[in-house]
Amino acid sequence: MTQNGTQRDVIRMSPEWLSLLRPEFTSPHMTALRAFLKAEKAAGKVIYPPGNEFFAALDATAPSEVRVVVIGQDPYHGPQQAHGLSFSVRKGQPIPPSLRNIFAELEADLSVAPPTHGSLLGWAKQGVLLLNSVLSVEQGMPGSHQGRGWEPFTDAVIAAIDGGERPVVFMLWGKHAQQKGAFIDRQKHCVLSAPHPSPLSAHRGFFGCRHFSQANRFLLERGYQPVDWSATG
Repeated sequence: MTQNGTQRDVIRMSPEWLSLLRPEFTSPHMTALRAFLKAEKAAGKVIYPPGNEFFAALDATAPSEVRVVVIGQDPYHGPQQAHGLSFSVRKGQPIPPSLRNIFAELEADLSVAPPTHGSLLGWAKQGVLLLNSVLSVEQGMPGSHQGRGWEPFTDAVIAAIDGGERPVVFMLWGKHAQQKGAFIDRQKHCVLSAPHPSPLSAHRGFFGCRHFSQANRFLLERGYQPVDWSATG
């Protein structure tokens, strides 16, 4: 699937994910999604991220490598921001307010100095799946691609992780992410919930949630390597 909604280009995704999710690409919701994206592009709409980055999170973090899942809502809707990893922006781009708040909580929790850039690729390479619920958006129109077919697809991603043998940490920030993760097996996995890191809600309990240290404690207690949260990318 490319930005114009066709499949002329090879999907950029971990082979493991491609094998697990192959049935999704012939599902009715993905067929409808492709038609929607094609029509939007034909109408001159600008869509973020570029089509070859829709699945960047699933390309950067294979299912067998997942240790932590951070669920976002949909991509940033401004130019040069979204690149397929939830909450992340490329190096050289201004750090969005929600990400600044994430870095502030990280510093308060683990004394990790805030990075000078907003790329979280270093987290993704360590097994932190940075997954948005919806993987595309129209420029300047947050939420514009909700209900078009992405949600069942990303539900399948979460279900695959939930059903795996390895216990992982889910960070659910905000009501949307918490609803998205409602079916996760809490007997097996560590599910951490807090308000969204947006400036509108961070002071309601995101600050002080200490999710980063809790995640590493859970991993260590089960014999897994902790995440080096200072290595952002």
